[in-house]
Amino acid sequence: MAQILVVDDEKNIVKGIKFSLEQDDMKVDMAHDGEEALQMARDNTYDLIILDVMLPKIEGTDVCRQIREFSAVPVVMVTAKGEDMDKIMGLEYGADDYITKPFNILELKARIKAILRRAAREKPKSKTQMITVRDVTLDTLSRRVFVHGTEIYLTAKEYDLLEFLMSNVEQVYTREALLARLWGADNTGDVRTVDVHVRRLREKIEEDPSNPKYLYTKWGVGYYFR
Repeated sequence: MAQILVVDDEKNIVKGIKFSLEQDDMKVDMAHDGEEALQMARDNTYDLIILDVMLPKIEGTDVCRQIREFSAVPVVMVTAKGEDMDKIMGLEYGADDYITKPFNILELKARIKAILRRAAREKPKSKTQMITVRDVTLDTLSRRVFVHGTEIYLTAKEYDLLEFLMSNVEQVYTREALLARLWGADNTGDVRTVDVHVRRLREKIEEDPSNPKYLYTKWGVGYYFR
């Protein structure tokens, strides 16, 4: 049974989402402000968090950023704003996906289920498997990342991107191919989502993100791991 945290200061929206998700046998906790959401994320283990951007006490983007300091749980940001920059900024703070109000509950449920399916599919079922390329090591069972022996904390989507590229060293992938591979073939999102995740990943694994030695750009084509 998937455990979901829904965070929104509009209590009727939270109750509606909770009711709908519980019909699909999900366990749902509720929070109505940023402080409460952050505390619940620290005290519990969730499979996914639905997080509104505009929250009392602590804004949703700041909640997401702080969650990323201790957890890689998938986060879906909910925003009433439709501008592309607001969506990209949500990703900048560590969100894995976003949806804009007003949304169809069926669309939200479809996104949640897709994220949960990918997480279940990508979790190794056998003994620990290590992928090491130069100074970067992945433990694919625990989804932990080490650079020069020091653990680096990534979001779920950052990890997926890194594991995919490290499993296909020197293979160049377009942004469109990465978007389809990691966000789903039917995803119609902006390819800048990939750029944001690559940049965030470089900031975490590269000594000098402006002069990367692991995650390279093939100008006019896409990205690859060397």
